[in-house]
Amino acid sequence: MVTTADKKVTVNKSSSKETLLTPRFYTTDFKEISELDISSNKSEIEAIVEEFRIDYNRDHFIRDKEFSKSWDSFDESTRNIFIEFLERSCTAEFSGFLLYKEISRNLKKDNPLLAEGFSFMSRDEARHAGFLNKAMSDFNVSLDLGFLTKTRKYTFFAPKFIFYATYLSEKIGYWRYITIYRHLEKNPNFRVYPIFRFFESWCQDENRHGDFFAALLKSQQPLLNTLQSRLWCRFFLLSVFVTMYLNDLQRKDFYSTIGLDARQFDIHVIKKTNQSSGTLFPVILDLENPQFFEYLENCAKANQTLIDIEKENNLEIIKIFNKIPQYLKMIINLVSLYFLPVIETKYIWTEKNSKV
Repeated sequence: MVTTADKKVTVNKSSSKETLLTPRFYTTDFKEISELDISSNKSEIEAIVEEFRIDYNRDHFIRDKEFSKSWDSFDESTRNIFIEFLERSCTAEFSGFLLYKEISRNLKKDNPLLAEGFSFMSRDEARHAGFLNKAMSDFNVSLDLGFLTKTRKYTFFAPKFIFYATYLSEKIGYWRYITIYRHLEKNPNFRVYPIFRFFESWCQDENRHGDFFAALLKSQQPLLNTLQSRLWCRFFLLSVFVTMYLNDLQRKDFYSTIGLDARQFDIHVIKKTNQSSGTLFPVILDLENPQFFEYLENCAKANQTLIDIEKENNLEIIKIFNKIPQYLKMIINLVSLYFLPVIETKYIWTEKNSKV
């Protein structure tokens, strides 16, 4: 849902239709998190919370005069591309803000250190969401965040799943932002909108958030040193990478607008995030296996065919029938991806282990 900035009228956008790849809002078992024993890695968590307290980006998200220019020079297609990018990014950041805020509020009494860490992260996410929403107003639209809070469906995730998934989402966010920033630093002619100038410091927020979740995971040994944990780490690595790849290939026009090839961008980000995860997870994916990106590309092709079928002017029953082979193709390739051999990292907080 968006609102026109000058008319303040609520309108619906078809691009906001929820799918499996849409940014989601989450809730979890707050009591379970409040009862976590973090004593085994408390010093690292305290050090990261102190970095949050310093607040390096306190004065970073301030719009300057470059934002005041008119963006009417954008053609309709480019304008819509940027609105969708800003909308999805704002929704994802706002989702993080709400989750971290609720966790912090529920932990204040029983686990004040974690409560403080989550409070600082919610502060950062709120800044990001606000900055993105303000950017949308440059295109005469904005997200009604209050309405979104009340009406969006919330998905329940167990705490350990929140930790795995959010660690990865923060780390992959870092590599996405820094890669775009460095590319545009070298190719300023493609920096068609000033928000990209803010990505260098912005991504450091993402990186610190990822470090916080890494420290939290290291304090919970069973989440990193069991057979089950290795299976879950493999699952979440694959889930995050597949989701990003399918999403970005649907939006390759956005990346071409800023001079990037969506496939090459994603392959680079996936490799960097996988490498970063190797400093925490007991296993990471073997991206040098040529079958990995072959299976991933097969999923992307099936997903694009599903999108094309949905656009066809056919009866719904015919669409469903035509989609079945594509769903089967995607499932087969996802299962094949999951069972590819992985790389053991053997870090000190994991038990000596064998191949899964």
